Amino acid sequence: MLRRTVLLGLPLALAGCAGTSVWAPDDAVEHARYRAPGPTYLALVTVRNEGDGQGAHTALLINASERVLFDPYGGWTDPLVPERNDVLFGFSPGVEARYLDYQAKDGYYYVRQEIQVPPEVAEQALVLAKNYGAVGMAQCTRATSDILRQLPGFESVRLTFIPEMLSGRFGRLPGVTTIERHGPRLPAEGA
Repeated sequence: MLRRTVLLGLPLALAGCAGTSVWAPDDAVEHARYRAPGPTYLALVTVRNEGDGQGAHTALLINASERVLFDPYGGWTDPLVPERNDVLFGFSPGVEARYLDYQAKDGYYYVRQEIQVPPEVAEQALVLAKNYGAVGMAQCTRATSDILRQLPGFESVRLTFIPEMLSGRFGRLPGVTTIERHGPRLPAEGA
């Protein structure tokens, strides 16, 4: 009976996973679009707690026909960066630097893991992110892993809610380069 109750309650629980829809106007998105030179790639950004290393947030930078950040239920905003349902447009290196600086503060640091992918894989990731819809609270890693596991070459990525687990799996893919940046340390208690 417990199993039936859980299964019947599942659609209601999942309904709470949807986030608030944000839809920037077409002209704002067109004006902000940024295409980076060089190879196509995906970069997983994992924000972690300085104290225990536990994951706090996951996002996916997609460098395809345009460079965007899939930032499911992210808290970062910039008036020059239009958003459509957790996809942030115009993600130039300068915008990325501001985003990463925001993440590496107040007792948190980030791990940025990048892997080059063929243009068609990057484009598939871009389409999946744009079509994903608004993501609810505590669903960022689940949504990101859901997109990744649908891509060729990412079959080892499993659906997960745990940022450090996704980061570990992503990091085992061949050719991944990793950058870790710690922010300013918080003063010790009583100091």
